[in-house]
Amino acid sequence: MCIRDRYKNLEAELARRGLTRRELAQKLGITLGTMSLKLNGKANLTLPEAKKIKNCLECDKSIDYLFDDTASDNEEQFKDEQKGE
Repeated sequence: MCIRDRYKNLEAELARRGLTRRELAQKLGITLGTMSLKLNGKANLTLPEAKKIKNCLECDKSIDYLFDDTASDNEEQFKDEQKGE
């Protein structure tokens, strides 16, 4: 699952600001690979990292909003249900 699938609101804010995942990783002091793992849910994203991402974006959106992945959870459930038919 890519960032566009996992955290759609975060992806939208990155696009609005013209900020790439590579640039975001550099601002956090981590590699692009580590950033990808965190944003894909394969490695833990800490609260301090989430706060730093929010600060890098300089947006008024909440952390809950930026990292809301309920839509992707619903999509995954739907795909699983379709496979079972």
